[in-house]
Amino acid sequence: MEELKKIIGEITASKVIKIVLSNKKNKDYDFNKIVFSLKENKNGEFYQIEKYTDKQVFHENIDFEDLEEKVNEYIEDNYKQLGAWTDEYTFDVKISKKGKVLLNKRKSDNKALVKKSHNKEKNYILKEGMIIEPLIDLGVFTKEGKVVKAKYDKYKQINRFIELIDDEVKNKDLKELTILDFGCGKSYLTFVVYYYFAKIKNIDVKIIGLDLKADVIKKCNDIAKRYKYENLHFELGDINGFKYNNKVDMVITLHACDTATDFALYNAIKWNTNMIFSVPCCQHEFNKQIESDELSILTKYGIVQERVAALMTDAVRANLLEAIGYKTQLLEFIDIAHSPKNILIRASKGKVSKEKREKALNEVKSLMNKFNLEPTLFKLLQEDNLI
Repeated sequence: MEELKKIIGEITASKVIKIVLSNKKNKDYDFNKIVFSLKENKNGEFYQIEKYTDKQVFHENIDFEDLEEKVNEYIEDNYKQLGAWTDEYTFDVKISKKGKVLLNKRKSDNKALVKKSHNKEKNYILKEGMIIEPLIDLGVFTKEGKVVKAKYDKYKQINRFIELIDDEVKNKDLKELTILDFGCGKSYLTFVVYYYFAKIKNIDVKIIGLDLKADVIKKCNDIAKRYKYENLHFELGDINGFKYNNKVDMVITLHACDTATDFALYNAIKWNTNMIFSVPCCQHEFNKQIESDELSILTKYGIVQERVAALMTDAVRANLLEAIGYKTQLLEFIDIAHSPKNILIRASKGKVSKEKREKALNEVKSLMNKFNLEPTLFKLLQEDNLI
């Protein structure tokens, strides 16, 4: 189409900020849309191409002089619509079924878009434009894969959890994984974790979600069947006393209440689980126990006692994992402005020196003595002679 090439030549002769190719002609074509964006790094400006399939986004960087050729290459026989923004104009191009090219060109001050394009954008793993069924059902994405504005915080939380997992597994050569999700609840995160491993990472993953509510378990199993997530199953059961005889590679807990987190961590340790990701919820145990004559300033004000007790709880859990031989971190899961329950415990099996393990355990014992504490996880591990 010479007329279309002429229009693309006119567009790329200016300073292009963004070009979007959409409305694909052939439903079997791999990419639902292709976006060309002006970017900047320490070496100067360039264009980044984002190619969206239903499940993934592929990236390619090109130089200025290659833009016109690439746009022509991708639009030919593939798309019926082109949107473009330059520093002075906005272009809307549509191609009819008969091949007629319709152009709407209007004067626009797009300088703000130039500034925005140069800002460092968050490179989310679960990107807008990807058709992720769980996120659509949850109302986080529209059917077209766009983030619903009211759900943007939830979108960031889900991505944050996936990023923390991705950071742990990206350098591992994983062919298969068995994951247990304790206290899965409505399981929005369970479905997304399954999607991440099965669809994005192409890993043979098996996930079991555990919860106490029969109606929730039934609903989640029905949804898994509808998505055709064959290796995602949900079972009715209590974290305390749950038995599983096969190998477990990863344990996840999201907002398991009070000592339920301790039982989940204990099970993970007993299974010699390689990776643990735990976001605790309410933490009453230490708040009921904490006493200190010497440091009563931390217990005389209710709100201070509650927060100190919660922080102590997670610090003790992290140290006990370290004492067992896990490399452990306490990380911010979400901004505290959105929720005070914003700490994630990330632990992975590794080489932890004897000195470090002993120090971690002694710190726990010292805190227990100082504040009259009896942590559930400590008692469970001690009863099994693991510490």
